Order: sequence, then C-alpha cells, then structure tokens
Amino acid sequence: MLGQHDVGHRVVVRRFVRLGPEGRPLFGDLIGELLEFGEETLRLRTRDGATHRVARGDIIGAKRVPPWRPPNRRVAALERAAEEAWPAPVREALGEWVLRCAEGWTGRGNSALAVGDPGLPLPAAVDAVENWYAARGRPPMINLPLPLAAPVAAELDARGWRSRPPTLVQTAAVKHLVAAAPGEGVELAATPTPGWLRSVAGRTGTLPPAAHHILAAVERVRFAHVYGDGGDLLGTARGTVTGGGRWLGLFLIDVRPEARRRGVARHLIGALAQWAAGEGAIEAFLQVEEHNEPAKALYRDLGFTTHHTYVTRIAPG
Repeated sequence: MLGQHDVGHRVVVRRFVRLGPEGRPLFGDLIGELLEFGEETLRLRTRDGATHRVARGDIIGAKRVPPWRPPNRRVAALERAAEEAWPAPVREALGEWVLRCAEGWTGRGNSALAVGDPGLPLPAAVDAVENWYAARGRPPMINLPLPLAAPVAAELDARGWRSRPPTLVQTAAVKHLVAAAPGEGVELAATPTPGWLRSVAGRTGTLPPAAHHILAAVERVRFAHVYGDGGDLLGTARGTVTGGGRWLGLFLIDVRPEARRRGVARHLIGALAQWAAGEGAIEAFLQVEEHNEPAKALYRDLGFTTHHTYVTRIAPG
C-alpha cells in the first residue's frame, strides 16, 4: 500500500468501480501522479490533466510505478525551446550539440547541451567540449537531459566527471495556469527594470554583461513584478515564449521572505501565463531543483508534472 512518502510520484491504483452483471464487482486501474494521501481518500492526477479522488475503502491494491518517459523527440524539442529561452552570448554548434559560454553566469549558460548528434564519435565529441571550454578558461560542463542523453552520461562516468544534483523539468498546460492563477497585482514589462535586476542580482550575485544578454535577448519576453503597499518589490519572475511559439518558459520566480505564503508566486505565474496565452503558447515549462520541496509543492498545486530531468556534469580537475 502507498503512504505519504509516495506523494509526488507516479502510482497505479486498482479500485472498485461498480457492480456488474449478476452483482459481480468490477475493478479498474488509475495511473497518475499521487497528489494527496488522506485518511479516507487518495487524490491522483492522470496524464490528461484530470484529477481523481478514490476512497481508500474502494482500493484493492496500489503501488508506485516508474515515471512516465516522454518520447525522445519531445524531450529534445523542449530542451531546444529552453535553450532558446536562455541564450548565452557565446554559442557554437558541435553537430547538433550547442556549446555555450556566459562569463560563468549560471550553469545553463556555461554548459554544452548534449541533444542530438554531435557529428563526431562520442569520445571525440567530449574531447572537443573539453578543449572548447579550456580555450575560454572555463571548466568544461555538459547538460544531460535524461534518459535522452544516457549514452553521453556513460562516457562521462568513465572519465570521472562529477554530477550536480538533478533538476526536474516540469510542464503544465497554459490554459490550466490561467484558470488556477488570476495574476492579480502583477505588472509586466518588456525590459527588466533596475529594481527587477537588483532582485535577481541579490540571488545570483553581480550581473555580468552576459547576464543582461541572457535575460533580454529573446524576441518574446516579459519581466513580472509585484509591489507591496509601500512600493517595495515583493516578487519577480521572467517569462519567455519560444519553441515556435508553443512554449512558455518560466524563470527566476522569486518572492521576498516576508511576502511568502501570500500567493505572490502564484500570481506571477498566472500573469505570465495570461500574456503567453495571448501569444499563442500552449504549454509551460520550468526547471526546479529536485530537493526544493516548497517550490515543488507550489508547482504541483498549479498542475505541473515532471516531464524529464537533467543533470549538469563537470569535468574533473
């Protein structure tokens, strides 16, 4: 049987559905993300976005099952939309891989994206990545979407590359975000204001010129602000529309400690979703560290589910 430790994971629940011919009970299976494990009911969200409540007394059996793995082409498409939304000022193609450098600002901006065919045998491709970053005085890093880049991971394991903690790439339907979060009190701007930039700098340190490029060098981008009654900036976020107009990317969602648990993050996301819906976006994505339980709980409540994971690998030395 399941327990509280299974919340957030994909599960299968076999439960009583109804009485059939001759009064015989009929049973059915539900497969989805476990949202709530209550004393009397379980709540699941299936892949179609529908939410189901199941009385525990109707459950015949239940267990955790492996996460749903989307087709590799969909993982690749989403990773390319995310790369487009976070454009490093220095980019170079290695076959279908992308080598990126951004003065050390963020792992995404300073790692090779290993999606597709690098145009070289795998050992030679990794050698090329090492040489490219060494020439720029940066530690070689490779971003590995999993399970898509599992062969690259095996090569890096053999070379002793270290791993950063996994990051979850989560998705939700834009229309569900618009319905779940009205976006009240949020101001959107096409360029980052000085206050918005100060807020980001407070999280990540001084912003180099490369950071300004990453933040603003997207054709369709909005910077969200929420101000308090006294004029203080309480929350910020960044939204982009990329991937041929399909994807809303949500980045740098931040709420000051004194304003947390007041719905500020929800409204930031809702306002950006409303803007993106007007741009024709259908799906939203964000990236959250696997160990960030408070953020994961918020995103789960808004309807986000994990699409895939990625791990940033760092060369030894």
